[in-house]
Amino acid sequence: MMEYFKNKTILVTGATGLLGSAFIKSLLAENQGIRIIAHARNKSKAEQIFAGKELSFIYGDITQKLNIDEPIDYIVHGANATASKEFVDFPVETIKTIYEGTLNTLELAKEKSVKGYLYLSSMEVYIDIDTTSVRSCYPKGKQLAESLCISYFHEYGVNAKIARLAQTFGPGIDLENDNRVFAQFARCAKEKRDIVLHTKGDTKRSYCYITDAVTAMLWILAKGKSGDFYDVASKIPPASIRDMAECFGNVVFDIADNAEKLGYPPAAEIILDTAKLEGLGWEADKSIEEGGIREMVRRLKAISIR
Repeated sequence: MMEYFKNKTILVTGATGLLGSAFIKSLLAENQGIRIIAHARNKSKAEQIFAGKELSFIYGDITQKLNIDEPIDYIVHGANATASKEFVDFPVETIKTIYEGTLNTLELAKEKSVKGYLYLSSMEVYIDIDTTSVRSCYPKGKQLAESLCISYFHEYGVNAKIARLAQTFGPGIDLENDNRVFAQFARCAKEKRDIVLHTKGDTKRSYCYITDAVTAMLWILAKGKSGDFYDVASKIPPASIRDMAECFGNVVFDIADNAEKLGYPPAAEIILDTAKLEGLGWEADKSIEEGGIREMVRRLKAISIR
């Protein structure tokens, strides 16, 4: 797969995030003459993550116009807020970052006539969205960004492709600061604390291990159809939040009167279908499929105790 990117220049936004950093490190591990331009907000964090690595950096806010003089062959756009609490505390900033960041990178893709542009979207686009709910700024923003990608493809011929990712986990997670549910559960396991659920934990969803996410991104970027989307998930049987919590340890319920204030999305069943992605030739990690949710939890626990 890496031969598609040999001697090419790839811009990656959201370079210090879980997906962006793992994708960059995967490219750097290959001796293919790939030139990487990493866009990030936090200089010190970027230098810490990529210490000793050979790549170029651009620092700044993704809502600002990108000025890059050199040719670019591919763009992977992953810059985005990921903490649910931010969605309800800063809804304007959340949707502004999604919209303007996607617009800026698509404009750059048009200007550079890139061979491929990959937008990292979310399984939350499948949620039945209440537009009067403040937390809807995130899934509605993602839907808007996808629409922008398709519009730029149809009107300007930008080779935009969309990856709808399940909730992704694995090495690279900041378990001290990440507030997604699986990270909170892992912290509880590490500190030997009860897991407190503020909802009934009914939401059932697909999950994706980071290595599956990275290989899927490469396949979509190289072989995906422009103007199309691909669901990305590992072959883990879908599990509810409560199921996962019970695999980690003792569960205590403290149901919140208004879960939205805590950043939780409405209860939903979000099961991704990876058949279209597999049609490109991609395969998920079989070991997680065989072990199911308990294998996923085992891997998360292994991360949490390091």
